[in-house]
Amino acid sequence: MADRTILVKLDRVTQTYRTGPREFTAINDVSLALAEGEFVALLGPSGCGKSTLLRMITGLQRPTLGRVIYRGQPLTGVNPHATIVFQSFALFPWLTVEKNVEVALKARGIPPGLRASRAVDLLDRVGLDGFESAYPRELSGGMRQKVGFARAMAVEPELLCMDEPFSALDVLSAEALRNELLELWTAGKIPTKAILMVTHNIEEAVLMGDRIVVMGKDPGRVIAEVNVSLPQPRSKKSAEFQTIVDEVYGLLAGQTKPEADEQAAVNAGGHTRAMPKVTVDEIAGFVEYLAGLGTQKADIFRLADELHTDSDRVLRLTEAAERLGFCVLAHGDISLTPLGETFAEASIQARKEIFATRVRRVPMIGWLLSMLRAADRHELEFDVVQSALGLDFPPQEAEQQLSNAIDWGRYAELIAYDDNTGMILLEDSAQKV
Repeated sequence: MADRTILVKLDRVTQTYRTGPREFTAINDVSLALAEGEFVALLGPSGCGKSTLLRMITGLQRPTLGRVIYRGQPLTGVNPHATIVFQSFALFPWLTVEKNVEVALKARGIPPGLRASRAVDLLDRVGLDGFESAYPRELSGGMRQKVGFARAMAVEPELLCMDEPFSALDVLSAEALRNELLELWTAGKIPTKAILMVTHNIEEAVLMGDRIVVMGKDPGRVIAEVNVSLPQPRSKKSAEFQTIVDEVYGLLAGQTKPEADEQAAVNAGGHTRAMPKVTVDEIAGFVEYLAGLGTQKADIFRLADELHTDSDRVLRLTEAAERLGFCVLAHGDISLTPLGETFAEASIQARKEIFATRVRRVPMIGWLLSMLRAADRHELEFDVVQSALGLDFPPQEAEQQLSNAIDWGRYAELIAYDDNTGMILLEDSAQKV
C-alpha cells in the first residue's frame, strides 16, 4: 500500500466491556490500514469482533484504547465519509423503494427537486429500475438488499462498509448479488474509493476481496493477512482459487500440536477458553461422516459444501473434534485419529465412556467439575455459575457457554441438571478428582 492513499487506520485498538465489577476484552490490540482502491474482507469466526471493528471505523463506537484515524486525522465522532450496509435490510416498510433511497439523499442535504431523479439513477445502477413505486414487502430478499446498497451509495461514501450483507439471503440470491456488486465496483459505477466487508464465509472472502484480514477470537485479534491477486471475475473451480481457500482454512483451523503442548495451553488458559458451540450429536455425526469418507484426510474447505452448511460451523465442528482428540488438523486438511475412528465405530455406551474420558480435558468442563466438587452437596445454582463466568464473558455468551458445558457433561454422565430448580449437580461418576 506504499503507493496508495491510506483512507482509514486502526492504531492498536482494544475494546473492553464492563458489567458492574466485571470486565471482558472483545478486541485486543488490533492494527489495520485500508487504502484507496482496496476491497478488503474482514474474515473470522462468530464472536471475534469483526462487527465491532466496523462500528469503530464508521464512528458508531469508540475503542477503549487506541485510535481510529481517517485521512490522517483522529476520528472523534460519526465518520461522515463512511456508511454501512447491514445483513438485515433495514428498510422502512411504509415507504416505497424510491422513497427509501430518498431518505438518505434528504439526510445528505440534497434539495427535494433533485432527490427523485438521483434515487431513480441509483436504483437503475443496482438493477431495480421499474420497481421505484414498489414497497419492500413486494420484493425478494436479494432485491431488498439492493435497495440497501442504493441507499448506502446515495450518500456517496468514500468508504463502503458491509456487515455480512449476503448472509440473510438464499444461496442463489446471494451469489447473484455478489457478482452484481463486483461488477459495479470493478467498473467504477459506485461512488466509493474502498470497500470493507465483514464475513465469516471463506469462499466469499476469496471471491471478492483483494486482501483478506483473518481474525481469531478470545479475544478478537488479527492473526494473518492474505493477499488475493487473482483477476476478477474469479472462478471458484480454478486451482489457484482453491489453493487460497485452503490457505485461509488452514489459518483459521490451525494445526494440531503435540498433545503435551495442547494440554499446557489448556491449563494456562483455564476456563476462559470458550467452548465451540456445537452439540454432542453434531460432533458424533461429524466424526461419523469423516469415518465414512474412507480416506486418510479430508479437505476442510470442501466440507462446508458436502455438509450443506457454512464455513463457520465447519470450523466449530473441527475445533470440537480436535479438542476431544478425535481428529488432527494440518495445512487445511483434517483426518481422524485412531481414537476418532474408534469413537465412530463404537456402541452407544462405549461412545459415552470415550467422551467422558476426553471431555474432562476441555477447560470449561474441567472448571465446572472442580466447582461442583468443592460445593456443598456437590451442587450449584445455574445463575451462580453463570455469574462466575460473567467475569470473563459477556452475559449472553456466559449463559451459552454454561448451557453448552452442561449438555456435554450430561451426555458424559458427569453432570446432572434440574431445570425446575435451576440446580447443576455432580454425578457420582465424577465425584473422584
